This record gives sequence, structure tokens and C-alpha cells, in this order.
Amino acid sequence: MLNLLRNNFGLKVLSVFLAVAAWGYFHLAAAPGITARFDQTFSVPISVSGLRPGYQARYAEKVATVVIEVPRNGPVVRQDQLQAVLDASDLVDPGYHNVQVKLVAPDVAIKSLSPASVTLSLDRLDERTVPVSIVYSGESSGVVVESTHVDPALTTIRGVGSDLARVSTVRVSIPIPGKPQRLDAMLQPAPIDARGSEITGVQVSPNLVRVRAAFVAPLAPAK
Repeated sequence: MLNLLRNNFGLKVLSVFLAVAAWGYFHLAAAPGITARFDQTFSVPISVSGLRPGYQARYAEKVATVVIEVPRNGPVVRQDQLQAVLDASDLVDPGYHNVQVKLVAPDVAIKSLSPASVTLSLDRLDERTVPVSIVYSGESSGVVVESTHVDPALTTIRGVGSDLARVSTVRVSIPIPGKPQRLDAMLQPAPIDARGSEITGVQVSPNLVRVRAAFVAPLAPAK
């Protein structure tokens, strides 16, 4: 009997250990109150809620990374069930605000949320009236401008106050033809700063104006 126990003793001990480990795993996994869990990671777009009328919010971070812990045999959590929200309902003063990212989700355990807060720039929306100016593009050696007319002559620009303050003029560009002719076209006006660059983010209304121009041959010099 002693020889039988000593024969392959190491393998027998290993078999007993594996059997005990397997028994413990299945019994503990099925025990009440002990639930296997795993982590899920989501990339959730960040949105703003509660923004007051007449305001605009801008922020650099557009996506939040969320890690949640869910039961292995529990219901599946979908990405469309999660929302990362910046609550701007209490913000009134224009400027920069550090706003906490709030996660709207089903009843799950949240392990991490990044970023936890976002720097939000709050601006008031405004509008003002600006006349339309004209610039000419191209060579003008063959013709001269006899007359021009823009309809309407005034436009309304809308946007945040800081952008509107940079607008120097609203401009349409007319290409100069190579020979005498008349132009009658709908052209898009653009908000321009003092350096001649177009300002993005400013809306111009109407977005098209009618431009009529007459190009004639230059007068011959008197002899």
C-alpha cells in the first residue's frame, strides 16, 4: 500500500489540487451574493444642456471615455444608453467656465470618467447691420468699371459678440472680364476682418446678393 501511494505521488497531489480548485470555482461562482463582473469601455460624445437662448457654448473636448462595471450575466449596456452632458443652465456671464461632465446612464457602476470636467467658453449671440462693399479680382488693363449696383446694399451679420467685433466689412468679389461686358449675378457676401481675411462662424443674411456691373473699354487718350 505504501508503495502504491509513493508511485507517481506528485501527479496525485496535483490532481487533488486541481479537483479542489474546480470544486471551489463552481461552488463560489454559484454562491448567492457573489457575481462575476467585467468592465466595458465606451467613447461617448459630450453635449451641452440647459443653454439659455441667445448664447453659444464652445469647448475643445468632444468625447468622454467611460468605463463601467457590469455583471457578466446581466443586461447588455449599449452606447446609445449613455450620455455625457455639460449642464449650462446656471451659466449667465460670458467667458470661460469649468463645467463638470455628468454621465446619464442606466443603473451601472461607473469605474472612471475622463475628462471629469471641461473648460467651456460662453458667448452671447448678437447681430448688426453692415453695408456691402465690392472688390475686383483679376487684371483690369482691357476694361474699366462704368457702374456697379448691389441689391440689397445692407446685410445682417449674426454670431457671438467677440466674432462680430472683428468684422470690418461684408464684401463681394467681382471678377474683371477680359473684354467689355455687363455682369448680372447672385454672389455670396463674406464677413471680412481688418486684415482682409474671412471670419468663419459669422452668418450673413441674405447669403446671396444681386450684383450688376458694367465694364467698358477705357477711353483713348486725347491727342
